[in-house]
Amino acid sequence: MNKKMICIVCPVGCHLEIDENNIVTGNNCPRGEAYAIKEVTAPTRVLTSTVRTISKKTPRLSVKTKEAVPKEKIFDIMKLLDDILIKKDLMVGDVIIKNVLNTNVDIIATKNLKI
Repeated sequence: MNKKMICIVCPVGCHLEIDENNIVTGNNCPRGEAYAIKEVTAPTRVLTSTVRTISKKTPRLSVKTKEAVPKEKIFDIMKLLDDILIKKDLMVGDVIIKNVLNTNVDIIATKNLKI
């Protein structure tokens, strides 16, 4: 059975179709083909979320994965983030969780925090 998707690599938004042999059609460039194959064989996402802080001014701090993580680990990472409480000043890019769930990807702050 063929899978249909819209490519998100560039603003064109090609309508792709990939078959069971990973043959891609509908792409206007090689990046679309690579995107479709990766999306079917090993999908990844950059996760954005927030964590709690002790700051009255900023009770939630925005965070994200520094790189894309396997899609199947998203909910487990979100559970970890529920238990985080930031108690110190942070700068954009500071690591909140190093190597989250052994993905070799860090969770980082996306905003400065002054407690």
